[in-house]
Amino acid sequence: MSRFFKKTEPDEIVKKLVVKTVMERSLICDGDRILIAVSGGKDSSVLAWALSAVRPALKISYDLSALHISTDFCACCKKSVLCGRLAEWEIPFNDLFVPVTGRLKEGRKMNCYWCSTQRRTELLKYAVENGFNKIALGHHLDDIIETFFMNLCSCGTISAMPILLKYRKYPVSLIRPLALLEEKQIIACAARQNILKAACTCPYGQNSKRGDFRRRIADFTGASPDSGEIKRRILNALGEGRIDYLTEK
Repeated sequence: MSRFFKKTEPDEIVKKLVVKTVMERSLICDGDRILIAVSGGKDSSVLAWALSAVRPALKISYDLSALHISTDFCACCKKSVLCGRLAEWEIPFNDLFVPVTGRLKEGRKMNCYWCSTQRRTELLKYAVENGFNKIALGHHLDDIIETFFMNLCSCGTISAMPILLKYRKYPVSLIRPLALLEEKQIIACAARQNILKAACTCPYGQNSKRGDFRRRIADFTGASPDSGEIKRRILNALGEGRIDYLTEK
């Protein structure tokens, strides 16, 4: 696979792996109404571009819309650029304000988990109220692997980010079409498509535990062209685990 990638343009790599993920995991079906969560950053922007660009290859009829959640602590997203870009890809765009810090109880401090919970709740609420049956998130291969090791080492649990998550309480599913893509592949695609300029950087995520685990994972996967294959094997193992070979509690 790595030899093939060397001869292929970054945007074509993204499209091929998105199609592979969607088809193998049955992420999209005819008639789906998909809400893309867009921050203005490279991951969600590449996701939006890819889901629009792969329509001919998938041969599936589905609708796309995008939702950006503005907060009371981060306003660095260039919304005019994001809106114009989505319009080029024929994706309707809406903006929703959520007072994330304003909802904190007295004595509580802002953190990534709280923000994520508030934004996810509003995404689900918006999707249900507006007739969307799927929410597409821009998490990639590195995000999933990092989450697995964070949960393993910090919480003592074996869990990660599902590529397809069907909610029991809501008529909505979460999908992660970028699951087979490394972050560096997304960056390369974003550069080629000139979609880095609206990048949004969260002020609370600069010194997070995720960054520490990202460095640790890089140490043992290495910087060779095969590092992506190692990560994909880890991802595959998360879905092919031998429960009977785990230590009983």
